[in-house]
Amino acid sequence: MDLPILYYDETEWAKTHTGNKVNKKHAIAGTQNIVIAGKTIIEEGVSIRGDLATVKIGKHCVLKSRCVIRPCLKMFSKKPTMCNVIIGDYVFIDEDCVVNAAQIYAFVHLGARAVLGNGCVIRECSRVLPDTVIPADAIFPPFSTIGGSPARVIGTEPLCAENLMTEAMTMYYDNFVPQQRATTIA
Repeated sequence: MDLPILYYDETEWAKTHTGNKVNKKHAIAGTQNIVIAGKTIIEEGVSIRGDLATVKIGKHCVLKSRCVIRPCLKMFSKKPTMCNVIIGDYVFIDEDCVVNAAQIYAFVHLGARAVLGNGCVIRECSRVLPDTVIPADAIFPPFSTIGGSPARVIGTEPLCAENLMTEAMTMYYDNFVPQQRATTIA
């Protein structure tokens, strides 16, 4: 599998000491409660609500433009409580997704405009198709192909899904490079 090289303007991006590449045009709140393992790409317009509860994002993840990641709301002893969000390693979240999930395990691909309801769980090596709406508190098994509104399992992912996502996310990160500046010779 070969992915194209994606060039970005270095002036619009910040790179952390762990290799995360974060677009400066984002809406990230509560940075003290956001933990990103490393080599993750966060594109323009992404909103992460760490001010409500802890958000943990694994390594080699991609959050495409205009995604919203926010903690889920649960009732404990009749008191509303914001719960942490955990996103595993090698997760690709496509454009315009809304994630209220409690947990997204490793090697998951969320298609564009998917909406993950309050407190849902997506297990490892699964794929959520574009425009899917997952209801609150739904739990999907590993290797599921999930689609529809409301969402249901409509197929299975191959047993090599872990390897495919690892290769794709590593290559995506490696191919996401700054534009080369033209040098003038005087």
